[in-house]
Order: sequence, then C-alpha cells, then structure tokens
Amino acid sequence: MTAGAWLFLGLAAVAAAGDWWAVARHRTRVEYVCKPATLALLVGLAATLDTDDGAVRACFLVALVLSLLGDVFLMLPQDLFVAGLASFLAAHLAFIVGLWLDGQTALALAIGVAVAAVAIAVVGRRILLAVQRGDQPEMAPPVAAYMGVISLMLASAIGTGEPLAIVGAGLFYASDALIAWERFVRPQAWHRLAIIVTYHLAQTGLTLSLLT
Repeated sequence: MTAGAWLFLGLAAVAAAGDWWAVARHRTRVEYVCKPATLALLVGLAATLDTDDGAVRACFLVALVLSLLGDVFLMLPQDLFVAGLASFLAAHLAFIVGLWLDGQTALALAIGVAVAAVAIAVVGRRILLAVQRGDQPEMAPPVAAYMGVISLMLASAIGTGEPLAIVGAGLFYASDALIAWERFVRPQAWHRLAIIVTYHLAQTGLTLSLLT
C-alpha cells in the first residue's frame, strides 16, 4: 500500500475506535463526529489503494459515499430509517456491480447463493415475520427488498473467492441483521456496540479487498 493509504487506514482505525467508545459510553456528540469520519477516511483509503481495476474502485467509492450518507441518516435523532435503508440499499447495489466486475466463478457463486439462502431462511424469515406482525407492517416490502439485495451482495462477494471481500460482506450482513433484530424483533443492550463494530470491520474488509 502507498504511504497515503496507510495514513487513511490508520486514521480510520482511530475514528472507528472513537465511535465504538462513544456508542459504549453513550457519548452522542463524539459519535456524531467519529461515525461519519470513519467512512470519509475509508473513502480516502479506497481512493489511494494500489489497484489495477479502476472500474471496481469507482463502484466501491460510490458504495462508500452512499454508506456515509446512510450513516448520517441513521445516527440523527429523527427517525430517518427509511432514508438510511434506501441509501444502504443503493450502496449494496454499487458493491454488487463492483464485485461482478471483479470476476465471479461458478462454483464459488453457487456456494454464495446457498449461504445467502440459509441466512434468509434462518434469520431473514424471523425478521420479516416480526415486521409483518409489529407496529409497522408497511415496512415489510422495503425490508424484504433490502434483504434480497444484501443477500445478493453476500453471494457476489463469496463468488469472487477473495477472503477480504467475503469476510467484509459477511460482517455487513451480520451488522444489518442486528439492526433489523434490534428494531423489529427484540432489542438487547449489547446490540448497538456489536452493530457498529461489525459494520466498520465490514466496510474496511470490503475496501481492502480492492488490493486483490
């Protein structure tokens, strides 16, 4: 990696750690700074990494910027969940395009589809039932659409056969599943910290997969 990329990675790690601390300690003002700063620094990291495929980089940059926008929507005190959901759905679509441009193998993609199907059956089904039976049944279609898109992103990452992309996509799936579980099924005290830790590690893994 270039010196600039190492600098962005180090600063992103510091910002992420600050955000984890802020979430754990309920320091909202610090979270308002560190959460968007982490994604902004990962954008810088993606822009400075050595990669031989500019099209994949461009897709990932779009995905990271849309994720940054989604972060802002979700952390504000107003209930902007739908706006955040839409931003991240678009981000996953950008990731999917980048992952397909990076290349897919038939066997790995088949495994990815199987893994995503199991995740939907085990976790996604429970979440959708909770949405349909809860106070906001009208949220079922957008949640189902989002679930389908992130499942395709997970399958596509596995299809590349690249470890960092696979780990990043898996952690992203786990983070978003926890968000949905927190909102629609059963909130737990540890959810918010687990959500942000897995999210930042996911975005970092996907970003660093540009190296391969």
